[in-house]
Amino acid sequence: MKYYLIAGEASGDLHGSNLIKALAQKDENASFRAMGGDLMQKSGAVLDFHYKHMGFMGFFELLRHLFKIKKRIAQCKADIETFQPDALILIDFSGFNLRIAKWAKEAGFLVHYYIAPQVWASRPKRVELIKTSVDHLYVTLPFEPEFYAKHHYKVEFVGHPLLDALEDELQNPEAFKDKHGLDERPIVALLPGSRTQEIKRILPVMQAVATQLPAYQFVIAGAPSQEKALYHSITGDQLQVVFRATQDLLKVAHIAVVTSGTATLETALIGTPQVVCYKTSPLTYAIAKRLITLRYISLVNLVLDRPCLTELIQNDCTPAQLKKAIEHLENQEIRAKMLEQYAELKTLLGEKGASARAATAIYENTHSAHLQATRLSQ
Repeated sequence: MKYYLIAGEASGDLHGSNLIKALAQKDENASFRAMGGDLMQKSGAVLDFHYKHMGFMGFFELLRHLFKIKKRIAQCKADIETFQPDALILIDFSGFNLRIAKWAKEAGFLVHYYIAPQVWASRPKRVELIKTSVDHLYVTLPFEPEFYAKHHYKVEFVGHPLLDALEDELQNPEAFKDKHGLDERPIVALLPGSRTQEIKRILPVMQAVATQLPAYQFVIAGAPSQEKALYHSITGDQLQVVFRATQDLLKVAHIAVVTSGTATLETALIGTPQVVCYKTSPLTYAIAKRLITLRYISLVNLVLDRPCLTELIQNDCTPAQLKKAIEHLENQEIRAKMLEQYAELKTLLGEKGASARAATAIYENTHSAHLQATRLSQ
């Protein structure tokens, strides 16, 4: 069968690549086309275009690039129509993918959604759009089935794909440090996000703290869609930037400072004590405050339903507050308690095998729909 996948950021590219591998094992005649990234391409998908051309965030940025976004949506629709997939698989990236889902359903394509839009965080009325546009929704967070059940929509909980994406233990931490020119000071891993706008807003705060805490070495985990020049334009060459080795960096890190998103879960599953940061434009934040009613922004706190991690949001995301939070994580009791909660988090997220379970469900649901359509046409 033919599968068309759409992912709009680095995490979606990672999970999409693992899903492609799992689908290829289920379906020996599978062919893949995608809007995605390097990992999906390496796993066997032919790319129509790369997600790095869609890295916009914030209401002002979206408005400023509205023409480009509409052009990409039109391009994507045309490519889907040409490819005529048996299954359209949307991965996260709700602003783009929900528009594609509505059109695709009306056009007669079978729509699967893997890693559900976070409608539980804001604009819950979008559930109605999902109910009418998405044939099968595969959720990855343990509280999502109950949320959708309240809206009378049946979903499939497959577990979280990050559990599949965790790499083996780092066998030689010293070799990693030598490779990247790191010394023996405790490492603070900096994960300032993957989009240009968030990096430009959050990395300067991280950089300011780095100059105040010379007893640590601060190392940036570079996003695969970005160039080193972006980071150096903010920090000069004062901070080391490591690409395509985020998990290894987190494994050797004493503390991590993480921009809110999937990376907070990844950091927790690896077991690195962390502080969560988030900062956007004043206008975007003001609008978001009106739309989002959650008590927490980090997925770790949301899944645990309590404040395991310190969250420094918007006006609290300052060098002084971040410095204080990093120093706070030197307390051994606090570190131990955080690690205990990480263990609980891992249990709540389910067993490994999310990619395989999602692939099996997608294959079987698509195959059943295909058989049903064949019978109706006879």
